[in-house]
Amino acid sequence: MAMKIRLARGVSKKRPFYSIVASDSRMPRDGRFIEKLGTYNPLLPKDSEERVKMNMERVEYWLGEGAQPTDRVARMLEAAGKRDKSERNNPLKGTHGKKAQERIQEKEDKAAAAAEAAKEAEEAAKAAAEEATAAPAEDAPAEEESAS
Repeated sequence: MAMKIRLARGVSKKRPFYSIVASDSRMPRDGRFIEKLGTYNPLLPKDSEERVKMNMERVEYWLGEGAQPTDRVARMLEAAGKRDKSERNNPLKGTHGKKAQERIQEKEDKAAAAAEAAKEAEEAAKAAAEEATAAPAEDAPAEEESAS
């Protein structure tokens, strides 16, 4: 029988409260369990001692019997110092969703188009300035004639 140490939700809607239980992994989350090992109340402040209560002797017994803690219970055990910290691998955690990626791509495309337009305008202005410096020598009337 594959054993899990996991959270079983209790209480009412929008007021979460969990029991830490040892159960068969094939049972539903809030279904039949073998033993209640503690409680978890996420509504309390993180530094409160009442937030997580565990009967560590029984938890260690079930871990010795081969029970596997779920991710959340494993973190609670790490915080209690009863388990070594494990390396977590969630490579998609920091990535944006599909629509956000599309918006970012559109923004980058607009910025690239604006930069290219600014570069073309700068080159056109530079070419016009070069033409203006070359043209006045040919087209401008001589200043000597207007001075006399």
